[in-house]
Amino acid sequence: MPARPLSDETLYLIDAVRAALAQRSDGDERTMFGCYCFFVDGKLCIGVKGEELLVRLPPDRHPEFQEMQNTRELSPGGGMKGYFWIEPNGYATRTQWSFWIDTALAYNPQAKATPPRKSAAAKASPATKKPGTATKKKPATKRHSIFEADD
Repeated sequence: MPARPLSDETLYLIDAVRAALAQRSDGDERTMFGCYCFFVDGKLCIGVKGEELLVRLPPDRHPEFQEMQNTRELSPGGGMKGYFWIEPNGYATRTQWSFWIDTALAYNPQAKATPPRKSAAAKASPATKKPGTATKKKPATKRHSIFEADD
């Protein structure tokens, strides 16, 4: 099934994040979990889904962000501390926009990177693999640099 086209609002928000990260040389873009994600230094920093902004923030300030209007936790059960959805009213002004972008970028150097997952073939040791059996390779995740021009 083909992917649904993105709404104009989503495309504008993606472009706004691209513009905010344009001066960085350590960024790339990918889609994950139905979200358009921006990685800085190999770590998820900002995402866009619909008209909402996903930001990765300092977990030690989690209670402060929980109390702010127009925000909600990515994982209300507490499994993903520091990740918040920001509704459009929460980033509508330049001051609000700058706050979320600047806070996410300031935290990024301290954020832990998720180690790359090993494929099933890499996990299986040569001693446990049966001779002559082929392993299926998982297709590579499509990555987009935020600095490449769209075709």
